[in-house]
Amino acid sequence: MKIQNIILIIAVIALAITPLLIIKPASDGTELFAGADGQAETLITEIRPDYTPWFAPLWEPPSGEIESLLFALQAAIGSGLLFYTIGFFRGRKKAAAVK
Repeated sequence: MKIQNIILIIAVIALAITPLLIIKPASDGTELFAGADGQAETLITEIRPDYTPWFAPLWEPPSGEIESLLFALQAAIGSGLLFYTIGFFRGRKKAAAVK
């Protein structure tokens, strides 16, 4: 049982590190972690160079990687809250059925 846990931990570490080793930085200066917002902004400015956005961000992350991290963190918190709520109500329903 203990060897199985060690193998699983090594596999998880390998899965986390492998993408970092495989992905090479772009040589043309483009960001690897560019999102749809940035691509849309580029396309809009190509179509209408005089376009000015309605709003400006309050804070812009220093890099695309940090922006991706914050997006993933937001998704993780949201899914955690969603599935906690589903589990809570399911458990409450089961407890009411047992009584």
